[in-house]
Amino acid sequence: MRLRSALAAAIGAGVLIITAPASASAATGQFRYDYVTAEGYEASGFLNSPPNGQCLDLPGVGEDNPQPGHSPKNRTDAWATVFSEANCEGDSFTLRPRTGGASERLKVRSVVFS
Repeated sequence: MRLRSALAAAIGAGVLIITAPASASAATGQFRYDYVTAEGYEASGFLNSPPNGQCLDLPGVGEDNPQPGHSPKNRTDAWATVFSEANCEGDSFTLRPRTGGASERLKVRSVVFS
């Protein structure tokens, strides 16, 4: 009888492990922004299905580029809070899921999704 109970518990735990979502969930969709490269060229950056709850410095607009990104567009299913500085510091602005966007006046260097 104990063997049967232990086996049932082990199978139940295995099913839970298989069906449980990953601990680090991700926003589904794409986050886009525009920027000018350090060489002076117009470029677009994007993050595909970015992780939730983690501060992300935007590629292309880091310390090696004096100009921040601009015109962010949130096409993910999560809220995106953009920041004017790296490491999610400085002024912030929140973009709603799927349709959130801002003009080139909004300067961005990092983002966090929730």
